Amino acid sequence: MDRLKGKVVIITGGAGGIGKETSRLFVKEGASVAIFDVSQEGIDAAVAEIGGNTRGYVVDVARFDDVSKNVQQAIADFGHIDVLINAAGITRDGFLTKMDVADWDKVIAINLTGPFNCTKAVAPHMMERGSGNIINVSSVVGVYGNIGQTNYSATKAGLIGLTKTWAKEFAKKGMRVNAIAPGFIKTPMTAKMPDKVVQMVVDKTPMGRMGEPIEIANALLFLASDESSFVTGHILQVDGGVVL
Repeated sequence: MDRLKGKVVIITGGAGGIGKETSRLFVKEGASVAIFDVSQEGIDAAVAEIGGNTRGYVVDVARFDDVSKNVQQAIADFGHIDVLINAAGITRDGFLTKMDVADWDKVIAINLTGPFNCTKAVAPHMMERGSGNIINVSSVVGVYGNIGQTNYSATKAGLIGLTKTWAKEFAKKGMRVNAIAPGFIKTPMTAKMPDKVVQMVVDKTPMGRMGEPIEIANALLFLASDESSFVTGHILQVDGGVVL
């Protein structure tokens, strides 16, 4: 249970859903975890529940100044940062013709600009140390697209582009950059989906079910650990074989 022993990890969106499950698993595997999230109440609950060497930071990932300030605070608190997991994300679904511009802007700000801001803030520290590991949480809808998710699928496709670009930019600096593309996972986000939509997704998934958050956390654990030391620029689909 020491696959991340001594590593310090920032997890955005770490107080809920996949981020929270990942925070819990990483602490069990020996990591120190800095949870970046927007809700003080959610952070406090997650830190109390997870325990270990976990600290919470109230961060709006859409604002670079806020991100930069909290990254520097996390470095001061923990001494260094080994891994950044960009997991924070939201949905504001709707058909293109009915989608408010504000809903487009909000999803872009959190899901795409957020990872840009966090990586831009953390990368110089990792470059100076000569090592680092960045993992973006994309989605299968970024690979295949999905009806009613113009904004969300655009951000998740964008993350794939960022992942491949950063992997090339940072490789000679001793840094790795990968992404996972989860399928439909049982989280508070998917819990809002109508039953008929859930059943449609299950029917299109060869494994015949939705995924569990721990199954995504396990994939993130592999990419965060030294077991994946020769893996960079990869998009790992964890989706039960779904075909949208």
